Amino acid sequence: MMTDIIADSLTRIRNAAQRRLDTTTLMHSNMIEAIVKIFVDKGYLESYQVNDEGNNKKTITVVLKYDDNGKSVINEVKKISKPGRRIYQGKEDIKRFKNGYGTLVVSTSQGVLPNDEAFKRGIGGEVICSIW
Repeated sequence: MMTDIIADSLTRIRNAAQRRLDTTTLMHSNMIEAIVKIFVDKGYLESYQVNDEGNNKKTITVVLKYDDNGKSVINEVKKISKPGRRIYQGKEDIKRFKNGYGTLVVSTSQGVLPNDEAFKRGIGGEVICSIW
């Protein structure tokens, strides 16, 4: 059994982008769906779709995004908070990432948010992953 499906999903996205695949399939959870939605809203992924496999199993099909030269728009996607070591940041610490070019995904008391939205709302939380 897999212990960290968020890390597995980020690795699948990273590997598919390196191989220049059009789509990849992720296991479904509400947290992963929220992270993928942030990636789509920020322009790192083209789109996603939740598929019902039956027997109470769901998957997420993610369409990757590439620039005009065929290079992935994702330079790096990295898991920050791990099961053995959780990383929390206050509202002051999550203001900017990569000088505004990157995005931190933060799990807050108001849901899973990108770092700029969490800063606007004045809340901190657990930093799940980063992407730029």
